Amino acid sequence: MSADIVEELRARLTAALQPEALAIRDDSHLHAGHAGARGGGGHYHVDIVAAAFAGKNTVARHRLIYDAAGDLMRGPVHALSICAEVPGAV
Repeated sequence: MSADIVEELRARLTAALQPEALAIRDDSHLHAGHAGARGGGGHYHVDIVAAAFAGKNTVARHRLIYDAAGDLMRGPVHALSICAEVPGAV
């Protein structure tokens, strides 16, 4: 199921933000026993580079990602660690 969530998250982020680079890692295994993990929600890390982040602060960048993830954030994704950069900044 985790691979399905990663692919769905990848599809949503790609459609909404058209990133130049995108890597998603499932870190759920690092949180075994955590309350969110017991309920089925996974822990994921996103590295994303997109022009859509230009001129936006960290909070605004994260909001764009959460908006793109949509309902995944209320179920299958319990926690999301984010590194969001603009092209040329990395």
